[in-house]
Amino acid sequence: MAFSFSIPTPAGQKTLQVDAGTSILFVGANGGGKTRLAVKIENDLADKAHRISAHRALNLNPSIAKVSERAALKGLRTGHAYEGAQINVRNGSRWQGNAAVFLLNDYDYLIQALFADQANTSLRTHRNARAGSGEPASPTKFEQLVEIWDRVLPNRKLDITGDDIQVSMIGIEQRYPASEMSDGERAIFYLIGQTLVADPKSVIIFDEPELHIHRSIMSRLWDELEAARPDCAMIFISHDLEFVASREGQKYVLRSYSPANGWTIEAVPEDTGFSEEVTTLILGSRKPVLFVEGRGESLDQAIYRACYPNWTIIPRGSCEEVIHAVVTMRANAFLTRVTCAGIVDADAYDASERQLLESKGIATLPVSEIENLFLLPSVLEAIARSEGYDGDAVSDKLSPIFDELLAQASEPKNRLSIVLRYCRRRIDRTLKKIDFSSAADVEALASDYVSKTGNLSVADLAKLANANIQSAIVNGNIPELLKWYDSKGVLALACKVKGQTKVQFEQWIVRALRNRVAPALSDAVRNVLPTVSPA
Repeated sequence: MAFSFSIPTPAGQKTLQVDAGTSILFVGANGGGKTRLAVKIENDLADKAHRISAHRALNLNPSIAKVSERAALKGLRTGHAYEGAQINVRNGSRWQGNAAVFLLNDYDYLIQALFADQANTSLRTHRNARAGSGEPASPTKFEQLVEIWDRVLPNRKLDITGDDIQVSMIGIEQRYPASEMSDGERAIFYLIGQTLVADPKSVIIFDEPELHIHRSIMSRLWDELEAARPDCAMIFISHDLEFVASREGQKYVLRSYSPANGWTIEAVPEDTGFSEEVTTLILGSRKPVLFVEGRGESLDQAIYRACYPNWTIIPRGSCEEVIHAVVTMRANAFLTRVTCAGIVDADAYDASERQLLESKGIATLPVSEIENLFLLPSVLEAIARSEGYDGDAVSDKLSPIFDELLAQASEPKNRLSIVLRYCRRRIDRTLKKIDFSSAADVEALASDYVSKTGNLSVADLAKLANANIQSAIVNGNIPELLKWYDSKGVLALACKVKGQTKVQFEQWIVRALRNRVAPALSDAVRNVLPTVSPA
């Protein structure tokens, strides 16, 4: 069975179709019209749609007065617990005339429907047994819910009787009332129950399905719920990129919304050269994209976000991945409406290499790693001044730190580590640029390898690195040394200006850059960072 609905867009009506047993997923940022889209789809599908609002109360009360199953289901679907209630009362009764923002409070109806189903199903089973018909007992929806619950939350056990719900932990006999469940437990119970009691052959619309649920069980829960209702189609509307990327189905990005023009929607394409999550983030971005090195969990990303506020920062790991991302994005026509650039670590690039990177839209840092920025004289001086040092006191405070940096770099063990890392990076970079695809056999491949790597001299690389490091040390050239010195320990030296631990110092840096609590530092850091321009 297929369900169709239309979405107004600046280019006209866009009709989408979802089949029973399949899903459509929409992802968008705050202000992208997600909830209003959910309301629009619900209205289009009328009694074939059951929407679970993002604004939902989770007050679980097993002691609620029991009513007939039909009345409870009418209350759940229309907001009016009257057996003759029609779908046309849904907006006024369920949503109080404000479907986009009204706090949905239907947990009581859900509990009533589940208890009524249990009573009616058990009664049928009892009558069949008394009549000796031999018909197998049908599972109640409570029993189905418990089976799913046990697979999703195996460390919690539900004990459901004819009129109560209690919970216990594995290995502990003591139970507690369901009303005392955590927010996450109540959300999981609610979503399982809503899925099970939805009308057969309907569309279930989940607005922000990830609310209150721990990321570690998200996929497991939604795998279970989709499997439990193969007769239904599901529509997910979320702001969580990771959740959307983890699900199967048609996927769309909500780029923007206006009451006059409707929604600007982009289908998430395949084979872009990016992961689906990154592609979705790019399509949903309202800013140009800046690809940077790192993995997204470091100080680097906080600094980039603070210093480039008009860009969407996307970490891509290594230098090569940043280059690939910028080139790939600029080559994909469907992404050209979103411009991009990149920043990579200095990594001892020479002038010709930096020029080549700039031609591709990629800037280089003035230091080997972004943490090194805070040992540049202009930046470290700004930190000292933020602590109240002035005049000669600034020099007196910073000179011992610079001396210690030069001494560290002079130690043979440290020097060797820096040189080895530099040589490895250059070898790796060179090998990644070589194309061996033309070789037709092993001998040709071996010959190709020798000819294309013959000019790569590790000894010369080491000599170059040693010479530059030594020159920087002899001349006391801190900025030049920081282009080569790639030890994470350098930030511990900068901490000494404030007398803080590394963790405290990092937290202060982020606050200072975001909130300009130390304007001189903010200006100094931004002055040494490269200027980037979107394509």
